[in-house]
Amino acid sequence: MNIKGLLFGSAAALAAASSAHAADAIVAAEPEPLNYVRICDAYGVGYFYIPGTETCIKIGGKIRTEGEWYDAYNPSSRVGTLWHDRTELNIDTATDTEFGALKTNTIFRWEWNDGGSTSSKLLFANISLGGFTVGKLDSQYNLYAGYAGDVINDDVIYDGPYELNQLTYNYDSGTGFTGVISLEDSNSTSTGDASYGASWWTDDKENHYAPDVVAGLGYTTGTLGFKIVGGYDSIVEEGAIKARIDAKLGGVEAFLMGGWNTDGDKLNKYAGTNQDRSACPVDHPELCGWGDWALWGGVGVPFNDKLKWNLQLAYTDSKIFEATTNLKFNPVKNLLVEPELTYVHYDSINDDTVAGILRFERNF
Repeated sequence: MNIKGLLFGSAAALAAASSAHAADAIVAAEPEPLNYVRICDAYGVGYFYIPGTETCIKIGGKIRTEGEWYDAYNPSSRVGTLWHDRTELNIDTATDTEFGALKTNTIFRWEWNDGGSTSSKLLFANISLGGFTVGKLDSQYNLYAGYAGDVINDDVIYDGPYELNQLTYNYDSGTGFTGVISLEDSNSTSTGDASYGASWWTDDKENHYAPDVVAGLGYTTGTLGFKIVGGYDSIVEEGAIKARIDAKLGGVEAFLMGGWNTDGDKLNKYAGTNQDRSACPVDHPELCGWGDWALWGGVGVPFNDKLKWNLQLAYTDSKIFEATTNLKFNPVKNLLVEPELTYVHYDSINDDTVAGILRFERNF
């Protein structure tokens, strides 16, 4: 046998042995195709199905850093620039039921302030079904009527309480008519005992069990909308009413809102103050609030899809005047750069405050 024949014979023997071994081997099954996350667009952009369920979930949030020059809420502040950082995580769920969509909303917030102070809290946690909502979110006195202007310092003139537990029913006729009624916790605002504004003003009762009440009606047609909402403070036994008109003309948005306090000599949860004590004379906290009434007005003008200018003006019966203007610039999608300037005049103490903010915010 020559060398070539030996090589061919060896190769044939090896091939036969390999074939026999392969016949006895366990062949691995082909991997199953990946089941990609299913999009759930019935509840809006960003929702997807939790695998193996019919529940939709949306995860989002924001990261913000901002520098603040002086304090629009504190005329005695002489501190220069302060930095503030915030992160929020939002989790929303929705499931279709025979009574409509069963939804939840949860927002966690973490903050750091110049000087090293940090804080964290559960900002919102609520459940809604068939028009009913129960849990923690901002008062319907703010949510239903709408917040003031599209500015950072929108509540230098107090426009209502935030972050409280409530049982709420919202009605929507589908033809423009809406309504709301809400029973709200009288002692659970974000400022604790200072449920009417600044930390130096307290008027609560540990053994008080009656809820506060908010009710409102509204109608929207085309580019015009009108809403009226009232809140009753069960501790002070006073309240306030706000009425608001919104209008849109092309891309320009404008609003006018007025508030009436049932007793201008008292602060209550719905006609309170966000001001520092130095903003009013000693022993006259009501002069940091509205007095009998308050007015807000604002306009927003988009120059293009990346740049918008906003202006808000507000004035009270107690002679506090506020003017705030800003520019909102979105260089890329979901990134905001926002410089803002605020001027406040306090007639009762004959003082003025000028404050500025530069904000950077990334939403996701």
